[in-house]
Amino acid sequence: MEKTLDKQGRWRNKTVAFRVSPEEDKVIEAKVRMCGLTKQDYIIRRLEERPVVVMGNPKVYKALRNQMADILEELKRIGTGDPVDDDLKEIIRTMAMIMDGMKEE
Repeated sequence: MEKTLDKQGRWRNKTVAFRVSPEEDKVIEAKVRMCGLTKQDYIIRRLEERPVVVMGNPKVYKALRNQMADILEELKRIGTGDPVDDDLKEIIRTMAMIMDGMKEE
């Protein structure tokens, strides 16, 4: 395994692991895909309360498109009158923030 340095020149040789529910994993994975970072970088930024800046590229565009299709399917499934799942609300909030930040220049 090749050693790598972070941006501050520190070796990343410690492993941090924790368990999440399938629902929590779904939300985490969706947020990671939509921002274009690695899961490691996303979690570190969030834990350090640093901003997660989404850099538009084909991978991020595809993730956003796929996430929007998933949201549409879930909303169709829910139908009128059924409650919206809190995890879905969180994913929609994240997507809205990303889309708001992608204002054209």
